[in-house]
Amino acid sequence: MDKLIITAAICGAEVTKEININVPYTVEEIGREAESAYYAGASIIHLHVREDDGTPTQDIKRFKVCTEEIKKRCPDVIIQPSTGGAIGMTNKERLQPIYLDPPPEMATLDCGTMNFGGDEIFINTENTIIYFAEEMNRLGIKYELECFDKGMIDMVMRLHDKGYIKTPMHFNFVLGVVGGIGATARDIEFLIGSIPKDSTYTVCAIGKHEFPMVSLSIKKGGHARVGFEDNVYLSKGVLAKSNGELVEKVVRIANEFGRDIASPNEARKILSIL
Repeated sequence: MDKLIITAAICGAEVTKEININVPYTVEEIGREAESAYYAGASIIHLHVREDDGTPTQDIKRFKVCTEEIKKRCPDVIIQPSTGGAIGMTNKERLQPIYLDPPPEMATLDCGTMNFGGDEIFINTENTIIYFAEEMNRLGIKYELECFDKGMIDMVMRLHDKGYIKTPMHFNFVLGVVGGIGATARDIEFLIGSIPKDSTYTVCAIGKHEFPMVSLSIKKGGHARVGFEDNVYLSKGVLAKSNGELVEKVVRIANEFGRDIASPNEARKILSIL
């Protein structure tokens, strides 16, 4: 069984300081939260960025200064920008962070359209997915294939057969989101059984589902994502003081299952980035 890769999704695009005052907005805060997660055991920082007032942005200049701040604090960490951005952004807006110089080692690639509740629709057409994949292929960026449901895995496999999505594939199963697959052991088994055997996968889940689902992934040989984007609580009713606290809890769970924690360079080897 591979060592455990821990990803920290440190702020997301939607969660606010009104929910947890420790959610980072500023460049300094984003650097601080990335550092707390890194020293707790995270080898990947899943990165959204915000304006100082908390407004989500995909502006390449903001990504540049945030990336530099994180690298100053955590030189060898893998930074994985989101190309999901926020609902309502154009494809051109969303794709900006892959054009950093140098390009990021990894970036997310959302693999289908989602109903996020109410009138919120996160649009990812087949042509959008192909365009994003082709640009990442051109720049040598490893994509993390974001799948909120089984149909998105089917889309990945269809586009793989057409030559757009390359192997080895790395998936992120996002569980418990409104409009997507649930967050149960059955759901995880279904998704794991639907991907190629030579693939790797990470599991993340929303709110109260985070640690139960991450624990199952660790037990089964998958990888783990936690962070304020997905959940702001360390335990029921107890707000996490930092992303580092959430990562520390994953490390304790991993120790119980006998899984060692991957360093950033070990994560690169597992994910075929090196």
